[in-house]
Amino acid sequence: MLVHEKKAFWKFFTIYFGSVSLLILAAGYFYYGEQQKVQLEKEHFSMIEHIRKLKMDQHDKHLDGIEHTVSLQKIANFNINNFEVKEKYFIAYLPYDWKGRYYLVKKSKNLFYEHLLNIKIKIIAVQLFLLFLFAFISYHLSMRALVPMQEAIVKLDSFSKDLIHDLNTPVTSILLNTKILERTLKEDSKALQRIKRSTQEIGELHISLTTLLEEDTFVMQNENIFEIIDELVATQKSICPDIRFIVESSHFEAKINKNALKQILSNIISNACKYNKKEGSVKIYARNRTLYIEDTGIGISEPENVFKRNYKEQTNGHGIGLDIAKRLCDSMGLEISTSSVVGEGTQMKISF
Repeated sequence: MLVHEKKAFWKFFTIYFGSVSLLILAAGYFYYGEQQKVQLEKEHFSMIEHIRKLKMDQHDKHLDGIEHTVSLQKIANFNINNFEVKEKYFIAYLPYDWKGRYYLVKKSKNLFYEHLLNIKIKIIAVQLFLLFLFAFISYHLSMRALVPMQEAIVKLDSFSKDLIHDLNTPVTSILLNTKILERTLKEDSKALQRIKRSTQEIGELHISLTTLLEEDTFVMQNENIFEIIDELVATQKSICPDIRFIVESSHFEAKINKNALKQILSNIISNACKYNKKEGSVKIYARNRTLYIEDTGIGISEPENVFKRNYKEQTNGHGIGLDIAKRLCDSMGLEISTSSVVGEGTQMKISF
């Protein structure tokens, strides 16, 4: 199951199973409350039944832990349904004779607690059975709910791969022909340079999208991050000779997909050069499992939006490079963030 399919599955499962679980638990709670009331009524009735049998000489002295004494006192507005719940026992007053004497009946709560415990065990057992049953049902419902999405993703994925694959040929052809034209033209052509630059950007975008389509099948292994950085910096130095690079190289290993991280860093370092000041600098270093890339460029006015698709502050660019970088980081479990001051520079952080 792919990453986004797992997310969708757990959302469906949580909704199905969570809703039913709440109903099952609520039903068990209210049923227990009702049974508690029923047991109290039974306890009261057992005390009345005890006195009835006593008067009919059918009494068992040791029955149900009930005790009684005869009390001579006046009870105003006597009600046969009087019943009190004390800490350790129940109390009820019942008529003894017509001279104003009453039975004071006491009953231990031990049996009451035993009955409640049995009811509680039965409720929990039924709830667990229902939870397992509906977990099974929720699992299959969630899997069925994924089928239309999986079919749509397969079609879109196939279309995207075919499209990106077909783009490679014309982009390569344009770049080759641009190089031939550069050799044949006697003077530098600004139009030709713009074509070349735009074609290179399309090529970079092609690589980014190709890498992104593989995000669900990434092979993760330990790599030295600075070996990748040194390779990218060497490339950028030839493209931007005016930019000064400061790389505090160290042995920094992390479990990553090399191609994906290379694309992330390529995008960030390229931006750091592209939007830097003339004769500016790019500093790259690591502290506490976090990689920092700092530039002395023009800065970003809304750094919180840079990872949103199509967001850009300059006229050039496509506004999807950092969105792809963020998605690739998420796929590898990395955290990427940025801070910036307009006119002073930008800092990008990747935490491993």
